[in-house]
Amino acid sequence: MLTPAGSRCGSPAHGGPHHDEPHGPVPPGGPWGSVVPAPLPPPSGDEPALVQRSVTGLLRDGPFGGSRGDRERPVGRRGRVTGRRASVPLVTTSTDPCLPGDPGPDAAAVARVVAAALDEDLGAAPGRDVTTQATVDAATRGTADVAIRADGVVAGLVVVAEVLAQVADRLDLARPEATWLVPDGTRVRAGDVVGRLTGPVQVLLVAERTLLNLVSRASGVATHTRRWADALAGTGAQVLDTRKTTPGLRALEKYAVRCGGGTNKRMGLHDVAMVKDNHVVAAGSVAGAVAAVRAAFPDVAVQVEVDRPEQADEALDAGADFLLLDNMDDATLRDTVARVRARAAATGHVDLEATGNLTLDRAAAVAATGVDFLSVGALTHSSPILDVALDLRAGS
Repeated sequence: MLTPAGSRCGSPAHGGPHHDEPHGPVPPGGPWGSVVPAPLPPPSGDEPALVQRSVTGLLRDGPFGGSRGDRERPVGRRGRVTGRRASVPLVTTSTDPCLPGDPGPDAAAVARVVAAALDEDLGAAPGRDVTTQATVDAATRGTADVAIRADGVVAGLVVVAEVLAQVADRLDLARPEATWLVPDGTRVRAGDVVGRLTGPVQVLLVAERTLLNLVSRASGVATHTRRWADALAGTGAQVLDTRKTTPGLRALEKYAVRCGGGTNKRMGLHDVAMVKDNHVVAAGSVAGAVAAVRAAFPDVAVQVEVDRPEQADEALDAGADFLLLDNMDDATLRDTVARVRARAAATGHVDLEATGNLTLDRAAAVAATGVDFLSVGALTHSSPILDVALDLRAGS
């Protein structure tokens, strides 16, 4: 669970507003003020509204707790900007580009990944950029646009301030200022400008590749997730991520999933127990495995993986909180869902998650079987990047 102290969004150290209650509803206007730009027209046909997932902790408002009504609410679209000029008046900007209502990726995790990325690029701190520092005077200031080169959903803008701050500190120069025209989670089109960075040109150019790598990666994950969220719109089912994340980038990639309208599953091995085949073998039975977890870690929820309908009965008898239905075809999923729901009077609602061999083409059919969630590892292990660029303005 992320806490206000661990939130990346609105960190006072980086100039953004601090939200005292980052898990609560967005205040009127939020960090984007009381007036917002005209809505972005759909690219084609009737485009579903963006969906914001509430993730205040796996056992509270996450996929396995809280009421379903708490898990999604529409988020208004922001004004579209094309090329270097906005197509509608942008009357509101912000220094906090975080997904509205979201605590953002863990601040410490972001700081670590940025430091590691800069060490790779510049060498051990403070490091150097032999081209930029030779060709650009340290006193030169300029402005650069964060520009979108392909249609998608933008995410990761929230980490840009950390990149700029660390680079500025390494070079002993002033930290650039960022003005954001849209927040993370916004649908964007090729040619859109989503933000402007103003400050020492050396800092902008040295930071360029690191910030673009992170924003492009996060935006790719958000764009891929949005396709799944759109495919499941109206079904009552939600798309989940998994632990199949890039080492070091889990906090950012799971935040990107939320930006795309998805929901986070467990953040790691520490917050939710998942009893799989090997655990059953080690413990001797499903009941033995569940009992062992309850005894050792009574505060965590317990999920049990099943691959046959009859295993669902064994898991329910053992007291599982939710079930992962692994590699089942649609008919087997329907059978398993029916068995579980038939026992709801005794067990209460047990959340059901379909996983394995899921594709966008199957998404609606799988949701129609009655499962609550579809977990898709490809959201984080196979999403291509979204092309994002940093364009230094002429005369800078």
